[in-house]
Amino acid sequence: MKLHELKPAAGSRHRKKIVGRGPGSGHGQTSGRGEKGQKSRSGGGSHPWFEGGQLPLHRRVPKRGFVNIFRQVVAILNVGDLERFAPGTAVSPTSLQEAGLVPASATAVKILGNGTLSKALTVTAHRFSKGAAAKIEAAGGRAEVIAA
Repeated sequence: MKLHELKPAAGSRHRKKIVGRGPGSGHGQTSGRGEKGQKSRSGGGSHPWFEGGQLPLHRRVPKRGFVNIFRQVVAILNVGDLERFAPGTAVSPTSLQEAGLVPASATAVKILGNGTLSKALTVTAHRFSKGAAAKIEAAGGRAEVIAA
């Protein structure tokens, strides 16, 4: 088979309908658009959400709520989640994000005290619970608060 012998599969391509070429074609005069009206005009027709002139849904339904532009997204982690890091590692919000523990949308990281920690880690985060800070320091590490 050569490049010039390639053809589409039988029945997969249809000939374009030729309209407006006289009465003998069967598609002359109004070109299959019916008679007068909005849909017979060029560029005519209404958008899919048009409701026939009745007040549209987005105007009938009242507005509700608001979006707080100052919202802080705090990622919550437990002390047990830090067990995956090697001993002596400096754990920061960026390293937690690279490890997949914190989403990129988070603006702050808080460490809670659930779980156990057997390694000495230097953990920097925006907030710590008292229990989490105690467990990190009991394992020989440090809990450093980032001022935000």
